[in-house]
Amino acid sequence: MTPLLVPVEPAGLRPVPQGRIAFVASPTQLAAESRARLVARYGDCPPLQAALIVSLGGDGFMLETLHRLLGTGVPVYGMNCGSVGFLMNPFSEDDLPERLARAQEAVLRPLRMHAVTATGMVEEALALNEVSLLRQLRQTAKIRISIDGRVRLPELMCDGVLVCTPAGSTAYNLSAHGPIVPLSANLLPLTPISAFRPRRWRGALLPSTAEVLFEVLEPEKRPVAAVADSTEVRNVVSVAVCEDPKVAARVLFDPDQGLSERIIAEQFTA
Repeated sequence: MTPLLVPVEPAGLRPVPQGRIAFVASPTQLAAESRARLVARYGDCPPLQAALIVSLGGDGFMLETLHRLLGTGVPVYGMNCGSVGFLMNPFSEDDLPERLARAQEAVLRPLRMHAVTATGMVEEALALNEVSLLRQLRQTAKIRISIDGRVRLPELMCDGVLVCTPAGSTAYNLSAHGPIVPLSANLLPLTPISAFRPRRWRGALLPSTAEVLFEVLEPEKRPVAAVADSTEVRNVVSVAVCEDPKVAARVLFDPDQGLSERIIAEQFTA
């Protein structure tokens, strides 16, 4: 079984090639000014030539950066210059090479969404957080849920439903009252969004090898959109979701502030 996210503890210091660090920033004044100061102090190189990338912004821009680098093997170290920074490290201009050398790594394996629309078009996208189905109009959605080819829920009436990675379990999933999942659990939370029937269904925990199929019932009357992180596909009739073990993103964290620790700590936050 391939873990969805694998925390990796580095042996000793991480080599940081001189002159091969790229700085990328979100389109905000704070992030742009921070990048200018860091480039003046440490230099810069084009992202496509970098051995390591420093991402300046919030979690949203960090996800954009990780998506651009999926499959390249280039690690990303985020520094918070935004409003939300669960995937980010504290911002500091000092001792950056030393921080990068001591950083701990987590390898993220995304979910792959295979969506079929009412016109027969097929759209695929990757999600590091979650794949969600959401009603498009005022009426509730009706969705059939199958796991590994077996129908588990013939009809869910809801505003939506999502399946997420362990890293994504602290994002939209948590807002929808889904469980937080440790990285080492090899589980995918399946969480309803404002379920109407069955009223008491609170979702499920699936193995990371599971193949999930959502089928939209009455799609013309109750249209549904599917969203994989920031990629939205409207008027879907079916959406298949599974882990993609061939693709990975590498994220770096300061010692004692790794993703595993943050997910555990989040469960004790009031």
